[in-house]
Amino acid sequence: MSSPPQQRRLPTHAYLREDTVQRFTELTENGFYNLATKELFWQARYRYLLDHGYLLRPRYSPKWQPSWAGTKRNPAFCEDSIRLLDYQIMDATRLSDNELVAIKSFPNDTQELKIAQYFASIEDETNHCVPIREILPDPHDPEFALMVMPFLRPCNNPEFSTVGDVIEFVDQTLEGLVFMHRHRVAHRDIAVANLMMDAKALYPNGYHPVRLGYTPDTLYPVTALPRAGRKVRYFYIDFGLSARFPEGSSSYVLGDVGRHADVPELSKTVPYDAFKVDIYSLGNVYLQLFEKEFTNVEFLQSLIEMMRQQRPDQRPTADEALREWQKIRESLSESLFRWRLVPKAEPPIERVVNDTVALAWEGIHHLKKLVG
Repeated sequence: MSSPPQQRRLPTHAYLREDTVQRFTELTENGFYNLATKELFWQARYRYLLDHGYLLRPRYSPKWQPSWAGTKRNPAFCEDSIRLLDYQIMDATRLSDNELVAIKSFPNDTQELKIAQYFASIEDETNHCVPIREILPDPHDPEFALMVMPFLRPCNNPEFSTVGDVIEFVDQTLEGLVFMHRHRVAHRDIAVANLMMDAKALYPNGYHPVRLGYTPDTLYPVTALPRAGRKVRYFYIDFGLSARFPEGSSSYVLGDVGRHADVPELSKTVPYDAFKVDIYSLGNVYLQLFEKEFTNVEFLQSLIEMMRQQRPDQRPTADEALREWQKIRESLSESLFRWRLVPKAEPPIERVVNDTVALAWEGIHHLKKLVG
């Protein structure tokens, strides 16, 4: 007869100190960790989603009881104590393949849904619009739907670490902008927050969908693998402000919308070209993420200046911006791709040390090429 499996020993920090057990017991009993009102929305859809192959975290089960109740476990290190950050979006596991997905609730007659469905129907390597796995009718509200997408991380979490990371990001985001504009869609809200990435290759053992810096059980910090040499794909998300223009129609719109309030032409009364706003906004993303932060991305300066021209008619089209970028990219040396990004705020002494280490690794790389 085989012996029962042993439970994994929890780390010390997962337990409360003796003098705090009573206080956390009272907090639990008084409902401090109960589901928030907006979380009850997802609990009400738990069984429906399960029937369609999507498993929500234990916290949202109708039978949920706090896992730490009656124990000395620290609720902060119990996965089922963690509330959602954005109540419109729920994470789930697709049971057919254990893929982590995001499920978004939204009105089913919106332009966002129509545009997202349109892009999801196009198989094209240059399509960097968030894929849709499935759209389910909301079981409790016929005016809403549940859109299932792959779970994505912010494009800068983890942070970019090499010049090659930057180059790949610019490659994909410009490529994706060209794709959208060729299909006569202006995003109208391009910003760092609306550029996400599929980071599965960086976290082969997974991560928690709310506490992104921790393992799925939230007990330990998790470290990402380097992006270099791994398949990381970037996506545009959130088409809530987007506009699709029929072939041959004007792309001029009204409205001071979007996250980049410094776009010069935004107006509620004077029409402006929505495509040119996208160009300016993506240039702003490159400025914020890279040019303002790092010293060794000077090669982006001319592209950013071109995209952020004050006069819209002086900005390039998406196709022209991509061609200009490809010229710049071809002029860069291969060794630059592997070089670390140098923060502008890095102290001089720290920079010397880090550059020395980077040079040593570059020497090892060349030696391996010679030997191999």
